[in-house]
Amino acid sequence: MVKTVDFSGRPFHFIGIGGIGMSALAYVLAKRQIPVSGSDLRSSHITKRLQEVGAYIFSRQEATNLELFHSSNGQITESVLPLVNNLTTSLVDKNGHDHELSPKRILTEQLPQVIFSTAIAQGNSEYRAAQEKGCPIFHRSDVLAALITDYQSIAVAGTHGKTTTSSLLGYVLLKAGLDPTIIVGGEVDAWKGNAYFGSSKYLVAEADESDGSLVKYFPSIGIVTNIELDHPDHYKSLEDVVKTFQIFETQCEILVGCVDCETVRTQLNPTITYSLDLNQNADYIVKEITYSLENTTFEVWERGQFLGQMCLTIPGKHNVSNAMATIAVGLQLGLEFKIIAEALATFGGTKRRFEYRGQTHGITFIDDYAHHPSEIRATLSAARSKVEQNSRVVAVFQPHRYSRTAAFLEEFTTSFQDADFIVLTDIYSAGEANVANITSQDLANEIKRHHGDVIYQPSLEALIESLPKLLRPGDLVLFLGAGNLNQIIPQVIAGF
Repeated sequence: MVKTVDFSGRPFHFIGIGGIGMSALAYVLAKRQIPVSGSDLRSSHITKRLQEVGAYIFSRQEATNLELFHSSNGQITESVLPLVNNLTTSLVDKNGHDHELSPKRILTEQLPQVIFSTAIAQGNSEYRAAQEKGCPIFHRSDVLAALITDYQSIAVAGTHGKTTTSSLLGYVLLKAGLDPTIIVGGEVDAWKGNAYFGSSKYLVAEADESDGSLVKYFPSIGIVTNIELDHPDHYKSLEDVVKTFQIFETQCEILVGCVDCETVRTQLNPTITYSLDLNQNADYIVKEITYSLENTTFEVWERGQFLGQMCLTIPGKHNVSNAMATIAVGLQLGLEFKIIAEALATFGGTKRRFEYRGQTHGITFIDDYAHHPSEIRATLSAARSKVEQNSRVVAVFQPHRYSRTAAFLEEFTTSFQDADFIVLTDIYSAGEANVANITSQDLANEIKRHHGDVIYQPSLEALIESLPKLLRPGDLVLFLGAGNLNQIIPQVIAGF
C-alpha cells in the first residue's frame, strides 16, 4: 500500500525545520492547527516564527527528539524537557487572537509523519530513529504535493524566476481579496516570511525542479518561466530536465508558459503563452518598455487588444516577464486588469532578489540570489538600468557548488558584461566534494579573458577587509550567490 500524507491531525516532525522550503510547509501545517515539531542546528527568525504559531523546535538533531511522541498519556517526560524550546507556546488564529497550546494538546502517542529534505542524509540520527520506530517518512516534496492536491493550486515552475513570480502572484491575489495560502522559496515583507496561510481555496506554491520532485505535482494551473540546465549534480543533460517539465505539463489542467524561452517554445505546448517578443505571437505580449532609475513601465496586450499600462518598481527585463506570468494567471482567475496592475505597482520585492541592504559614503549595497550564468546576466542588466551614466556596477560573486562552477565555466565567463568591476571569492561547496578539482581562482582567470577588471579574494574575511578600499562613491554593489556571501554585508558597510 502506498503511504499518503495525512492532514487529519496526525503530527508532523521536520528534520531541518529551519530550511526555507521546510519551514514554509511547517508554517502552513501549524496554522491549520496540526501538531508540528522539528529540529534545526541553529535558531533563527524563521524558527522563532514557527514557535509563534505553535511548533516545537529542538535545538539539536538527535534520535531522542522522537521520544516526544513516545511519552505516557501524551505528557512530556522529564528526559525530553531539556531538548524542547518554548514548551508553552501559542497559536495565533486568522483574527489575531492568541490560543495557548498545552503539551497535552500538541503531543500525542501517535507516531509522527517525519519529513526530510534532499539536504538530510539517510545516515542522520533522527532519520534512522524514525525508520526504527516505524514512522511514516516523507520527502518535503510529498507534503507540498499533497497540499497542492488539497487546494485549487497554482504551481510556479521554471529554472529561474520561480520565487519572484510566485511572490508576485501571491501578492496580487492577496491584494485582490482572494486570500490564498502561499508557499514560496524566499521571504516577502508583505506576509513577513516565506509562507502565508489564507482562508480561501487557492494555493500559490513555488515548484522546484532541482531534485526531480516537480513530477509529483498536479496543480490546477502550472507556470513554466523557462527551462535550463541548472543542477548538474542531479541532471545529466538539458534533455533530462526537459523530460521532468514535460511530465509536469501533463499533470497541469492549464499550463502558462513563457515562449521567450526556446526550450519552452519547442518542447512544451502551453495552454496560455506570454512573451516580451512581438514576433512570438503569444497570448499576452508587452510593448513600449521604458526603464528608469525609479521603475519600469510597459503596455500589456491580450491577443491583439490593449489592456493597459503597467508600472513595476522591481527592476529588470526578467521581472517584466515574471509580471506577465502573474497577469496571465490573474486574468484566468477572473481578476480585472486594473486590480492586477494596481497590486503589481506596489509590490516591494522578495528578500535576496535585488534586495536593498543599505547605503554608505554614496555606495549602495544590493543582495541577490543569482548564481546561474543566466541569472547573473539578468541581474546585472537590471543593475545597469538603475545607475547613473558615470557610476559603476560592482559584482561581488560567490560561486555556488563545484559541480555548477565546472559545468558552466564557459557561460560564467561572459555573464558579467554589465559589471564594471568584479570581485570573486571562494566557491560555496553546499556540502559537495570538489570532484572537478576547480577553484574560484580558475573562474577568475577565465573571466579575465573577457573582462579586464577582475579581482580574486580567497575568503569572506579578506572581502570584509578589502571591499571598503576597492569601492567608491556612486557604486552600486551587488552581492551575488546562493551561499552565505550576503551575511557579510553589514560588516562591509560598517568597515567604512
